[in-house]
Amino acid sequence: MDRWVGRVAMVTGGSGGIGRALVKKFVQSGLKVLTCGRNVNKLKTLEEECRGMPGKLVTIRCDMQSEIDITEMFAKLRSEFGRLDILVNNAGVGNNNASMLSGETSDWREMLETNVLAVAICTREGVKLMRECEINDGHIINIGSMSGHRIPGKAGHFYSITKFALKEMTEGLRRELRETKNQTRVTLISPGIVSTGFHDYARGGPSPHKRSIQVLETDDIVDAVVYAVGAPPHVQIHDILIRPTEQVA
Repeated sequence: MDRWVGRVAMVTGGSGGIGRALVKKFVQSGLKVLTCGRNVNKLKTLEEECRGMPGKLVTIRCDMQSEIDITEMFAKLRSEFGRLDILVNNAGVGNNNASMLSGETSDWREMLETNVLAVAICTREGVKLMRECEINDGHIINIGSMSGHRIPGKAGHFYSITKFALKEMTEGLRRELRETKNQTRVTLISPGIVSTGFHDYARGGPSPHKRSIQVLETDDIVDAVVYAVGAPPHVQIHDILIRPTEQVA
């Protein structure tokens, strides 16, 4: 992480879970970080927790379903730091009750806008800023899901559709960057069940897996991000699948 000290990262969805843990790791490592979330109180608490660390943290409320909010977030990034070196597209939502045959259109739209469209907008604006600053060695991390690599059983098919799309988006971005001779690296990290509350929210109640197996912790995913961004510039860690040892699917 030494070569990233003093450089700038944006982490979406930093108010809780994986994003929160990653923000704290980056700031502790000496990076300047902008993160967003919908819960202002959680963001303020995160600011307090990062106070006194070697890096710097700036937070902003942002609804990832609003392009206006995303645009304002990038305006904040420009005014505070004027550049971007690492973009982590972490924000995501899931709803396993929104099936293909009985799901509500509003639930489908929320997943598509947050898990796919918002990532595309952030990536476009992030690469634009990198190019303006002539940054040719940046890194874009997409936090996906094991559900983007296999069909997750009886529920969650529409959520899985969005994560399959994110997997293709990651490879498409890599190829577009290579075509322009840009050396910015792209990584997809796809966790299984993580102890964040995400799976409880997606299922509408406590996950049965938490009672039967040892699930991943947020620091396990943070370690994977650090491994990817910490690799030498000529090494691209493209795709990391990480699941609990006891997870079957």
